[in-house]
Parts: sequence; C-alpha cells; structure tokens
Amino acid sequence: MYTCGPSTYQQAHIGNYRTFLFEDVFQRYLEFLGYKVERIMTLTDVEDKAISQAAKDNVTVEELTARNEEVFFKDFNLLKIKRPDYSIHASKTVDQAVKLISRLIEDGIAYWYVYKGERNAYFDPLKFERFGKLAHLDMSKWPKKRRRFHKDTYPGTPWNLGDFVLWHGCSQEGLCFDTAIGKGRPAWNIQDAAIVTKHLGFSVDVACGGIDNIVRHHDYTLAVAESVSGGQFSRYWLHGGHLFIDGKKMSKSKGNVYCINDVVAKGFSGAHLRFFLIYGDYRKKLNFTWQKLSETSRRLDCFRAMVNELLEIKPKSQLANQETLCSKLISDFTRYMDDDLNVKTAFNCLYENISKLYRKRQILGAEDIKNVEENLGRINTVLQFIF
Repeated sequence: MYTCGPSTYQQAHIGNYRTFLFEDVFQRYLEFLGYKVERIMTLTDVEDKAISQAAKDNVTVEELTARNEEVFFKDFNLLKIKRPDYSIHASKTVDQAVKLISRLIEDGIAYWYVYKGERNAYFDPLKFERFGKLAHLDMSKWPKKRRRFHKDTYPGTPWNLGDFVLWHGCSQEGLCFDTAIGKGRPAWNIQDAAIVTKHLGFSVDVACGGIDNIVRHHDYTLAVAESVSGGQFSRYWLHGGHLFIDGKKMSKSKGNVYCINDVVAKGFSGAHLRFFLIYGDYRKKLNFTWQKLSETSRRLDCFRAMVNELLEIKPKSQLANQETLCSKLISDFTRYMDDDLNVKTAFNCLYENISKLYRKRQILGAEDIKNVEENLGRINTVLQFIF
C-alpha cells in the first residue's frame, strides 16, 4: 500500500489529515478482515517550496522539514493514525531517482536540457502511451510544439501540457546531491516513484492520496514507474475528497486554514476530530464548520457514554439473553464497511444497535456484556474512537 505523505515545508492542516485518516481506516479495515498490510508513506523534504520557505525562515531545509515532521507525527498520535511501516524521505532515495532517470534517458523517454545554465532532465509524456490514464486526460489535445515545465509543482488544477522535470541540475551552492548523473536534486515528480520502487518494488496492490493528487502527481508517478518496469504500477487507486471550510476552499488569504492545534485549542479532542473527518463518504467533499464539529462531537460523546455504562453493568445472570443483537454489532459493521468504507452508515447502525442494548440493559447477562466488549474492541481496531 502506497500513500502520499506530507510536503514538510509547512505544517499539515486538517484537510490533509482527512486524507491520512481515510487511508488509516482503509488499512485498519483490511487488517480487521485478516490481511497483512505493508504500507509506505512518502515524505517530501526536497522541493522548491521547502527551499523557498527555509530561506524566508532563515533556517536550513533540514531544520525546517524536521520541525514540521515532528509536529506531523505528534498529530498522528493524537488522531490515532497508525504509523506506516516505512516513512521515507525523498532525500534518502536520491540514488533510486538517479537509477530511474538514467534508465528513462537510456530508453529515450526522458532527456537532458539546459535551462538557465543548469542541466535538467525532463520526461516526455508522448513517449508513454498510457499517459494521463488516471485522470482520463485527452491526449488528442496535447500541443504539437514541445513545452517544458521546470518547477516541481504549479498552482491550480489544470494540466501542464508539456514535458515535466525529473531532475534539477545544481552547479552552485544549494540543496544539491553529488551523483552519477551530476550535481542536483530529484524533482517532486519522480520522488514517489523512487521511494516506492526502492522499498516495495515496481508493483503495489493499492495507492492512495487526496483527489488533488490525480491531476499531474499520480499520473506522473505511474508513468515513471511503468515506463521503467513495463508492468502495472498499482492495481487499485483510491482518492479522498477535499475538506472545505464554511463552504470555501482553505486558503491563507481567507484566514481559514486550520491545523490540529487550532482544533484542540477550541476544546475538542483528537477522537472528536477523527470522528468528524471520517464520518462521511471519503470520496466526496466534506464541509467543516465549528457547529458541525460540535454536533458530531456530542453524538460521539453520547455513544461513548452508553458504551461505558453498558460495560459497567453487573448482571445477575451469566446467560446470554441478547446473543443475536450482540452478534449484529460485527455483521452490520462489516456489511457497511464492505460498501466502499461507508463509515457513516456503519457507525449509525452501530449507534442504533448499542442503543437497543442500552434500553435492554436490565436484562443483559454476563455473556452479553462480554460479547459487547469483545465485538466493540474488534470494531475499535478500525474506528479508534470508541474507547
């Protein structure tokens, strides 16, 4: 399982964590079903934005990215997001990026070009016949005249219809690596392909990320990996929808970019935010307001209060009186989670079943309480907010 991680030139915001949470739920549910999941997360610590931000903050790129990465994994702990088996920095896989670029140039898919005095490498999408297949890009509209895009990333969502950079040459001082293809650094466009292929090989079962990764990023990663291997890079692709704030996109200019510490400062817990961010269709847009967060938090608190009271009951009987209802906790949960991770309906059904057991709490036997605790324990390995 390959999942895009953060670009650590800045702190991750709650919209980023919505993506990381759906990936976490997906991994946990696969493990709930009995699969063994080996997961890699990419950490972008080498890119144009990091260099620019470090200069503004008057720190090194390493200091900047390390500081933000520390906050990132603290937030993981608060939200109970499982740490991936491999959290790999782009700066640690430069050797693999060099190997991929060398192979692409050897095969005529990439080429060298001098831009502003630096020798860069570029990928020619017209040399990869399946280019743009994730985003269903209409290649008939590709420009006849060659164009090159020299930056790691570009704002907005339109496609850059041209050749994308793989390697930034670096003859002067800066963030440079001395390699077999010269001094420079790998562009963002090849970093994930280098990280994944070095540690998991050229084929994975599933790849995940935010919906914005479909435009350019994942199709670039796919094109690089498949051009070298000739095989399928990922069997399945899952992409999570955007998080909006009061119906608007998050933007620094609008002052509506919230980080985890902003939510905690308002008195909400990590469980409250985790519940809010996964309580919906992960593929669709989710709108965040403080009122909605308060409403879902109260719903979670009410549910947890019922669970706590149920588990504290001292039954008079040892027999199970509600065995069928207890078993429905698992069967209903899996029925809806099997439907494309339908967390909202799965939880609503769980809430209803717990409410029924709560209303019958006076006649529950010791075996019922044991079954409730065991089944909720299993479910909580996925949801991570029941206890």
